[in-house]
Amino acid sequence: MSCMKETFALMLLFALWSGQFVSAQTHIVLHSFAGGTDGSGPYGSLILDSRGNLYGTTLSGGAYGYGTVFKVTPTGVEKILYSFKGYPDGESPFAGLVADANGNAYGTTQSGGRFGYGTVFEITSKGREKILYSFGLEQDGGAPYSALIMDKQGNLYGTTAFGGSYYGGECSGTGCGTVFKLSTSGVEEVLHSFEGTDGDSPLAGVIMDGQGNLYGTTAVGGNQGCQGGCGTAFQLRTSGALRVFEFRDDEGGFIPFAGLVRDAAGNFYGTTSRTVQNWGTAFKLTKSGKYEVLHTFTSRADGATPSGDLLLGDNGNLYGTTSYGGNNCSQYSGGCGTVFQLTPDGAEKILHSFAGGADGAFPEAGLVRDSAGNLYGTTGSGGTFNFGTVFKIIP
Repeated sequence: MSCMKETFALMLLFALWSGQFVSAQTHIVLHSFAGGTDGSGPYGSLILDSRGNLYGTTLSGGAYGYGTVFKVTPTGVEKILYSFKGYPDGESPFAGLVADANGNAYGTTQSGGRFGYGTVFEITSKGREKILYSFGLEQDGGAPYSALIMDKQGNLYGTTAFGGSYYGGECSGTGCGTVFKLSTSGVEEVLHSFEGTDGDSPLAGVIMDGQGNLYGTTAVGGNQGCQGGCGTAFQLRTSGALRVFEFRDDEGGFIPFAGLVRDAAGNFYGTTSRTVQNWGTAFKLTKSGKYEVLHTFTSRADGATPSGDLLLGDNGNLYGTTSYGGNNCSQYSGGCGTVFQLTPDGAEKILHSFAGGADGAFPEAGLVRDSAGNLYGTTGSGGTFNFGTVFKIIP
């Protein structure tokens, strides 16, 4: 168990490698991060406003070195909206943002705050920051690596990778994580504390259905093999009851870093980062609990290790990224990552293979799509200065 948590911690710090860069594969670099005050390591997904502006976070850099919230215009002009200051402010935002109708943005930092175990923050439309909650790692949870969602009343929901009320078995030492709710007045409620057998280390966020039930994944935990468990997909009902699907250590895939996306029929789609012989899967989980592998990633040309959430298009196609793989990277034998499309029957098309240089490397987040069908995302490394990029894929 500790090995898995240490491995993920190392992934967060992994960085190898504006003008606009255009490739033959309709890939455009909108911004290359320069490090320092400009920020570095944009590992989270982006959000898009009605004018086509993109918003996100960087894990480090900024005026104080603890990460940033940034804006990139459609023409690639970047502006730092906020630089995190460290204690008692937040540090190291890994995830993306969610916005309300007034243009205020909300997010998490995986460390910092009054107790050092992360925060939930608000950035107003004028760039003013407020810490809404500081995690203490005890029963309230700690280390929120994922983005938040917001309900119609303005309440926020998310996960913490550690903490919670259960510290036995696999959860000893750090806890197995939580699902939480934060009210508009800043009061936190832990909706569920994972116990290992029902899941451990939720690294992705949750989604909500029309009845208020929440759905998500845990990277490890469960009872189906793997050291520390192979991971779970879960439903958390408004009553507090938990329904769990357990991944197995086979070719169906295991260790889901990413969360779930839901279609109109109530089916769920997601990815796993590993199989016994290959490098992850894209899967469908029906509302009745039937599991189907749509695609198996085999490491080279078709990508390896998908980590970000899938995006479901209007046509039923799925869009996503793999952190490794691809056939266009000479710097790293495992590949520098891909952007892919999957049809409803699982046929894959690679939209871009990252070369690891000016075009970026190692995308770990999911994608966002505009009304014209253009896709936008981030790479944690690469770019002109090797501190990551914001990119656009034209269909």
